[in-house]
Amino acid sequence: MNRRNEASQAYYDASARAPFGRLGIKIKADRLAAIDLVEANFRCRVQNKLAKTVCAQLEAYFADPRYPFNLPLALPGTVFQKRVWQALRKIPNGQVLSYDELALRLGSGARAIGNACRANPIPIIIPCHRIVGKSDIGGYMGAKSGGGQRMKHWLLAHEAGG
Repeated sequence: MNRRNEASQAYYDASARAPFGRLGIKIKADRLAAIDLVEANFRCRVQNKLAKTVCAQLEAYFADPRYPFNLPLALPGTVFQKRVWQALRKIPNGQVLSYDELALRLGSGARAIGNACRANPIPIIIPCHRIVGKSDIGGYMGAKSGGGQRMKHWLLAHEAGG
């Protein structure tokens, strides 16, 4: 996603280390608004209480993939995107669905599911990494290679137990 490529230009409320890179955390109106894969040299504001909680919960998830997130979320988006994001949160940890399977469940098309996943502002918490292609793991953050793809591989392996 382009937003993640431009992450070094943005300000974040916190920074979290992840096994696949660094994450920038944005808080808006006391809700988690975004998690971005960022470059090492980005600007970070003083952490607030919620930002510290987000970092602690991400750290707990990286230690145990069954960790249940409990965070207030700010989710701008269309009615359809919110419906997809809600469905993503219902996919059990360690399981995957194809774009086609989720589209069938929601009475939509696979491409629309992919577009909603690409627009997801809060990856990991809203687990769009659990949506895969028919013959491969599919894209991530709007790309088929790069940091986002490495992130998706790691998340899927982590949740699968190795």
